[in-house]
Amino acid sequence: MSFINLFRIALKALQRNKLRAFLTMLGIIIGVASVISMVAIGQGSKQSIQKQLSGMGSNMIIIRPNSNVSAGARLDATTVQTLTMDDVKALQREAPHLSAVTPVMTTKGQAIYGNNNWSTTITGVNTQYLDIIRQWALQDGVEFTDRDVQGAAKVCILGQTVITNLFPNGDNPVGKYIRFGKVPLLVIGTLTAKGESAFGQDQDDVILAPYTTVQERILSTIYLQNIYASAVDEASTTAASDEVSKIMRVSHRLKPTDDDDFAVRTMQELINTFSSTSQLLTVLLAVISGISLLVGGIGIMNIMYVSVTERTKEIGLRMSIGARGVDILLQFLTEAVLISITGGIIGVLLGITSARLVTYFLSWPTLVTESSILLSFLVCFITGVFFGYYPAQAASRLDPIEALRYE
Repeated sequence: MSFINLFRIALKALQRNKLRAFLTMLGIIIGVASVISMVAIGQGSKQSIQKQLSGMGSNMIIIRPNSNVSAGARLDATTVQTLTMDDVKALQREAPHLSAVTPVMTTKGQAIYGNNNWSTTITGVNTQYLDIIRQWALQDGVEFTDRDVQGAAKVCILGQTVITNLFPNGDNPVGKYIRFGKVPLLVIGTLTAKGESAFGQDQDDVILAPYTTVQERILSTIYLQNIYASAVDEASTTAASDEVSKIMRVSHRLKPTDDDDFAVRTMQELINTFSSTSQLLTVLLAVISGISLLVGGIGIMNIMYVSVTERTKEIGLRMSIGARGVDILLQFLTEAVLISITGGIIGVLLGITSARLVTYFLSWPTLVTESSILLSFLVCFITGVFFGYYPAQAASRLDPIEALRYE
């Protein structure tokens, strides 16, 4: 029997019980739609994280204090104070693979202008910070100078969220004084809008100031929280990272047997870490959603057994006029695969629509890939064959005489 004839017979059989066929497909539809939408959310998040981290510069290097062991207890990295300006100077002086280095001091507090106030973050940096943090430029005004840094000048640059909340009337903040806590700061520039990060943080909710201003006038400490650096190019990132580690160990007078009291991370390492985590979550979501496919497959097997029972006399009649067992097997197997594939097509369309609705209403990044669609169809075909084979085999083994007598 040709494939075209098998397809026609299977289609007519399904058309006789349209509602039952649709209900059988429902498990497959839900399963495929869930897998497509979950994988789209996972892949979209992965791509968004990679894009945002790469936007900061794939040659960026971050040096942080490392957690240490004290009296048998491991301290949190944020409480450890190991970085100083001597480290920054050593890196600037002895690291030829670095093009820029900046201390980074961050603290939260209340920004005030007139009757308006806003809880925000102030970040202390030097003049090379915007060169290290790519894709971020001034919208208006000027950057602070090396002289401002050396003199711990009371100047700052505002992010767009801070501007919106402190100057709701749309006034130009450049040239005006705000207060951060008790420290008055002259606004000398504003930053372009950057939006949310991949982790949902508002990147525009920030005030930039000379690190000396934050260090001396607000935090009153000699230690640095972080050091950001940039390799001369992406190809030099690994060499620059190794160079930083060696210089830092010498600067901290560590013995060969001592553990590092600092941590050096490259942006590529962060990208790989977050990508692998995102990939793991995507696989987990897909597996959970795939349970619906298993339920749908069991539904197909159940309905096909019912169909074989209902059409026992038809099977006997076909066998009596010359149909072989393999023809009966292929007939019912084609019906099962047709149910599964049709459900898969509807599920793919529903999954793509769901992903777009998630992006539209929730602003979550999604990415529907061709591989996920092809994989869904492959899984649907395998599901139809696997769960339809046993009922089809049972039909092919019926005795034609007994089948004709069946009531």
